[in-house]
Amino acid sequence: MSSRPPGFKDYIKGISSDIPSSIVVFLVALPLCLGVALASNAPLFSGIIAGVVGGVVIGIASRSHLSVSGPAAGLTAIVAAAILNLQSFEALLLATVIAGFMQVILGFAKAGVIGDYVPNGVIKGMLAAIGLILILNQFPHLLGDDSHFESDEGVIPDKGNIFSNFVNAFAHITPVALLIGGVCLATYFVWEKFVSKKSGFIKMVPAPLLVVFIGVGINFLFQQGSNAGGLKGEHLVIIPKADSFDQFLTFFTLPDWSQLSNSQVWITAVTLALVASLESLLSIEAVDDLDPYQRVTPTNRELKAQGLGNIVSGLIGGLPVTSVIVRSSANVNSGAKTKMSTIYHGILLLTCVAFIPNILNLIPKACLAAILIFTGYKLAKPSLFKAFYKKGWDQFLPFVITIVAILVTDLLKGVIIGIGVGLFFAFRSNFRTAVFVVNDNSTYLFRLRKDVSFLNKAIIKRKLEEVPRDSVVFVDTTRADYIDRDVIETIEDFMIAAPLKNIIVELKKSNMKDQGFNPLLVSKNAENTVVIREHDKALQVLQENR
Repeated sequence: MSSRPPGFKDYIKGISSDIPSSIVVFLVALPLCLGVALASNAPLFSGIIAGVVGGVVIGIASRSHLSVSGPAAGLTAIVAAAILNLQSFEALLLATVIAGFMQVILGFAKAGVIGDYVPNGVIKGMLAAIGLILILNQFPHLLGDDSHFESDEGVIPDKGNIFSNFVNAFAHITPVALLIGGVCLATYFVWEKFVSKKSGFIKMVPAPLLVVFIGVGINFLFQQGSNAGGLKGEHLVIIPKADSFDQFLTFFTLPDWSQLSNSQVWITAVTLALVASLESLLSIEAVDDLDPYQRVTPTNRELKAQGLGNIVSGLIGGLPVTSVIVRSSANVNSGAKTKMSTIYHGILLLTCVAFIPNILNLIPKACLAAILIFTGYKLAKPSLFKAFYKKGWDQFLPFVITIVAILVTDLLKGVIIGIGVGLFFAFRSNFRTAVFVVNDNSTYLFRLRKDVSFLNKAIIKRKLEEVPRDSVVFVDTTRADYIDRDVIETIEDFMIAAPLKNIIVELKKSNMKDQGFNPLLVSKNAENTVVIREHDKALQVLQENR
């Protein structure tokens, strides 16, 4: 594993993979950029600006090989509320710039280490949840119900619910859209299963680009038919168009610097900085996990890159940006090798929106839905659920609960719940193995292992109280890495009171560790070590016979 930045030769070698991948990411990002802007009650073009900045600016500044940044659905509720409270989109832009500076400071403060504490089961659960959300969220578009905005999360407050949208879509089926979506999805699966394994030029043809051409072609045939039943209006991609260069420049907006003394702007900035940083770190962990080369992204560098991206995006009229899973996973699944794929996709967004919006507006949403549904399937394959089930409940439950929590809340809350469940199982495992107690007649062995926290105090105290009169107790702490002070005091209290019940207590600790026990109570007799070892062997034989 390496976080070494690729050299010029690596970028040249990766062109054959990175350019096709950038086209895939561009096709995935385009509707999502517009959808997130719509969901945020922001100008549509602000989503495109954020997508361009996420691709080009963050792509250049970041050391992530495969992560793609852009406007994220996880921030829509915050952005929509901020626009409402601040009563100005330009004030939100100022908050975004300030949030970017805060993220840069977090990067220098080395706050990127937070992402290292997320359990692998939670990361996998997050990816699977995003996959399921994609399938549920895009299926209505496949059926021809395009009345809802594009999103990469489950529930957006006051905006929609993927479950109700999914069910309601069956009452609003558009036959032409269903035909286009079905043909495109089938083509994608067939292409990936059979054609992509071939050698030669055909392997270089990106399946999503082929799917888009098929979708546009089928819709064109229907439009030319006698009934003119082709898809129009909301069933097609809708890109803002400019009639001149000067009009195109009006799509860009400057922050309102007069709001710098507004406390609400600073509160919004802090919220955006924290949430965007956490989502980016989680996404980076997930993308590094998907990376077939298992390269590691410097997280502190990533926070600085994300901060720079938000500064630039806010300065020119774009929404706040984060590293996002959907576009990143599409980048990985399409075979990208370097971060040039991310940069190319940003350039494609800007170029196509500026010069060929009329052509982009011919693309049916149904064929884009097919691309995203296939991406969702790759993230949430049934084999992934089977693999985690075989690992045991301590791995399977955090994985599944993370998925459910993300589906019914949002990405950040769901991950926090998943981490909580993971910590519960970690504490439970340590709680069960940290204290080992066995007895043979009137001889007892208390062995403390790994980390013995205050959570183990109750069971140790109860077991010690159960020791009968005229017994011999060996307390072995040589295998403990840490013993909480409460546990130490519990054992010392027992040793002091033991003579009252004619109980002999021998405490043995490693000479290499200062665990905090009273030196007067610690046995330094080498014979006791031999006794403990021999007693331990006898108890092991006893357990095996049981």
